[in-house]
Amino acid sequence: MYHFIGIKGSGMSSLAQIMKELGYSVQGSDLEKHFFTEEGLHALSIPILPFDANNIKEDMKIVRGATFGDDHPEVQKAKELGLQMYSYAEMVGILTKKFQTICIAGCHGKTTTTSMMAHVFNEIKGANYLIGDGTGYAKLENNYFILEACEYRRHFLHYTPAYAIITNIDLDHVDYFKDIDDVIDAYQEYANNAEKMVIACGDDPYTHSLEMTKPIFFYGINEENDIRATEIEYKQTGISFDVIVEDNYYGHFDLPIYGKHMLLDALAVIATCYYERMEAKEVAKIFKTFKGAKRRFTETVVGESIVIDDYAHHPGEVKATINAIRQKYADKKIVAIFQPHTFSRTKEFAPALVKAFMPADEVYLLDIHPAREKAEDFENITSAIIIDALKQGHHVNRDEASKIIMEEDAVYVFMSPNDLSDLEDAVIKILETKTA
Repeated sequence: MYHFIGIKGSGMSSLAQIMKELGYSVQGSDLEKHFFTEEGLHALSIPILPFDANNIKEDMKIVRGATFGDDHPEVQKAKELGLQMYSYAEMVGILTKKFQTICIAGCHGKTTTTSMMAHVFNEIKGANYLIGDGTGYAKLENNYFILEACEYRRHFLHYTPAYAIITNIDLDHVDYFKDIDDVIDAYQEYANNAEKMVIACGDDPYTHSLEMTKPIFFYGINEENDIRATEIEYKQTGISFDVIVEDNYYGHFDLPIYGKHMLLDALAVIATCYYERMEAKEVAKIFKTFKGAKRRFTETVVGESIVIDDYAHHPGEVKATINAIRQKYADKKIVAIFQPHTFSRTKEFAPALVKAFMPADEVYLLDIHPAREKAEDFENITSAIIIDALKQGHHVNRDEASKIIMEEDAVYVFMSPNDLSDLEDAVIKILETKTA
């Protein structure tokens, strides 16, 4: 029996689902608060218990979530019993050796890219996948394993990829990485772990600084890339483009995606499909049925208004999400509701976040979600440092949906890694009342 401490975490939930489908006995524990990952766990009848030291038995192997320290009662009990304990990354690393693993890493876009890759590969070839949005799927007979690989604390160095995908390299997780050179160093080591090749975004300013010991192929829009998109059309129905691989025409794609960032994510998938000898027409056909990743540009229509739930928290992601909204809903006002994630990230990126929010018509910020950090360690770092720099900036609490300016023909975009569903649901209810 594998017991997951913190099973509702998005990665932990995905991993638990995969291991259950591969035939392992799985259960887990977590807070009793509802989280969106529960749906996938319940679907596979995986038991979810409240935290309790008595959950830990002598015959168990433990998979431990990253946020649970040695003082946690279940961790203490597992150590008392001398049980084998794995971190999330260590357990995933074991699985990567059992399949032909395609790892998708990058400071932005890795969840969407992994979702796209999983969708296309599973439909055409059959594939197991683990996605950071809480999705996990596996069958023993599948040869491929599509994996979202996170750079935080260099977790992705536990993995053994056949293909190492890099969507971009950027400074993030500033509570761990010292500077951009430290981030590049981590990606350098990750790339050199690839058994077949590295596929990286060539339009990114940092990927070309990698000193490779393995073959590397670049994708993007710029002409010097090995895999590039040409004849690009951004439309309200999506993006149309041709793909050229190493100066040869590969195929035409009409995809229901929005924004340049999504086009680049799609190119990472298309490049991998090419090197796995898939037919472009088949890839394009399957790609058209991609429905998106959870909490990535997830839309709800309420009358003439659109409510979007999105995971964006880095300035680059906020900018990309707002640009995608402008492409799809050019004539609508944009109302952004944002919860900054961690004090260290807010301190580092406040000026860039202000710039990213400038195109929005109204911006509402909640108090900073501390995650693993403490407010007393970050004096004077609050949401106000962003709000005060925006002419259209406002503060809002989770129970103040009525404070948000409600227009019946607008896009309301909620952005945060944290769950804002209570505020989002309240806004939807008010909009439904207005349109009734």
